[in-house]
Amino acid sequence: MGRPLKQGEPPDPSRRSEFVEGLAKGLAVLECFDAENPAMNLSEVARRAGLSPSAARRSLITLSALGYIGQAGKTFHLKSKLLGLGSAVLLTARIEETLNPELRALVTRFGDASSVATLDGHDVIYVAHHSVQRARRRMAFAGARYPATATSLGRVILAGLPPHELDAFFATLTPAPLTEHTVVDKRRLREIIDETRQNDHAVSVDQLDYGITALAVPIRAPDGAVVAALNTSGYSGSVSPESLIGDRLEALRSAAAVIAQTLLRYPVLTNILRASTVIAPASTETESSERTP
Repeated sequence: MGRPLKQGEPPDPSRRSEFVEGLAKGLAVLECFDAENPAMNLSEVARRAGLSPSAARRSLITLSALGYIGQAGKTFHLKSKLLGLGSAVLLTARIEETLNPELRALVTRFGDASSVATLDGHDVIYVAHHSVQRARRRMAFAGARYPATATSLGRVILAGLPPHELDAFFATLTPAPLTEHTVVDKRRLREIIDETRQNDHAVSVDQLDYGITALAVPIRAPDGAVVAALNTSGYSGSVSPESLIGDRLEALRSAAAVIAQTLLRYPVLTNILRASTVIAPASTETESSERTP
């Protein structure tokens, strides 16, 4: 972890000559597809990936030849072959036997939902989730990502970052309001992170979406570093921050401790969970000398 990086810049400057920029561009193309953008034309892919149209086109052709991208008319979409890459992470991390039992136990006891997430750039990525809820709201599932500062999970992880990494995170952060309650003032967010560090837990109410109240605690690696967070959440009309803390905090901490002990037996899972503060803003690449298809 370290200072924010620009797209296409290797994390270790000493290995700059070994960095494969073409691979980085291809991954940027894959990552630009999401629930709101399941199919896009070339111009849309280029804009969202931060690439020139010609660079995006080369990546799309390569990924299509490899079976990861499909094309229907002028639009491109992801192919099911990508599911193999995602499932490989779940399998190598042993998610089903390491994290899910504790999530199921929490949901069995309290109802509602429980998740584990880690930090990736400015977002949290859910690595495990269990729920009995059927409400229509922002979905939580393994692989979902949401702004870290708008979630209890993200705030707990941010509170565990070294000061210089937290500074780097906020230096490139542009918070966006997701509800009328979302905190977007960076000074206030820093205060919330400081409070979270002191309390060793975080609560969020209607920050990510209306109707979500959540409580999160850190999950620590054997070396004491915060590598992920565990939460329990419910409908804001049925639970309050006070009730979550009073009824669930100790159980949540106990579950996090069990997961922390599990990490001792699964070092690969620990490494997978370790938070990444690598920030990759859109590239300023122009490639003006190349022909735009």
